[in-house]
Amino acid sequence: MWIKIKRVIRSGFFNFWRNGFVSLSSILVMVVTLFVIGSTIFLGVILQSTLEQIKDKVDINVYFVTTANESDILAMKKSLESLPEVQPPVVYVSREDALAQFKKRHENDQFTLQALDELGDNPLGATLNIKAKDPSQYQTIAEYLNSQGADAAPGTSIIDKVNYYQNKEAIDRLTKIINSADRLGFALTLILVIISILITFNTLRLVIYMSRDEISVMKLVGASNGYIRGPFFVAGAIYGFISAILTLLLFYPITLWLGKTTANFFVGLNVFHYYTENFGQIFLLIVGSGIAIGSISSYLAVRKYLKI
Repeated sequence: MWIKIKRVIRSGFFNFWRNGFVSLSSILVMVVTLFVIGSTIFLGVILQSTLEQIKDKVDINVYFVTTANESDILAMKKSLESLPEVQPPVVYVSREDALAQFKKRHENDQFTLQALDELGDNPLGATLNIKAKDPSQYQTIAEYLNSQGADAAPGTSIIDKVNYYQNKEAIDRLTKIINSADRLGFALTLILVIISILITFNTLRLVIYMSRDEISVMKLVGASNGYIRGPFFVAGAIYGFISAILTLLLFYPITLWLGKTTANFFVGLNVFHYYTENFGQIFLLIVGSGIAIGSISSYLAVRKYLKI
């Protein structure tokens, strides 16, 4: 059994070296495919990092009436943090802090500061800043806050305003972008894998055609179907493995060159640092994809065009 497996593997390597030009063509085609797949991974990481930064800037604020008791506000803060949709912590800004922040924002606007001094009292209420775990969940949080105000007796609600509806358009747009990006990345990767399989499939069909006389002789001497198919399967896996190694080597100088550019333009994400820090995962993904594409292509080509 082991002797037969060794012979199949040896024959696969022999077929790979014997058909040097065809093998080189297959490897170059698969390098392009794996490079695009790898580029899709990096683009996905950059897009995800950018979206995470945007998501972090999206929030809703609850503005309270100036007469609201701090204990009631803190109780609502605790109840909000218990919601599964809310990303803790909910940030509490007291009336005094709100006033200090307002003065700092308008420190060069003497007219506004003078008008504020003439009021004699702090006109600002406390606020709660809320972030959702996912942008699509802001609607649920807003409905919860509205129900809190609706349950209170007329004139007794401590909530003055919830700014969700002012931000709703931006939040909905962000949610659509995230969902579209996920679908686009999956569809692009799937299309590239299919194209690669078809190209390698046709390349191996050519190899099988070139080996037709040898196959006929093997059949005449009683070689089993598995023994005949095996070398082509091994050759396909070799195509994929070598292509993956070349692709990984190609990514090193490219990500090194683009590292500072992506760090400056894409919210601080350095693709070279990402490549080196996650090399193990990227290695397994690229090599696994290459071997899988080569092996699947070999299997399909042998099954359809090797008449045994």
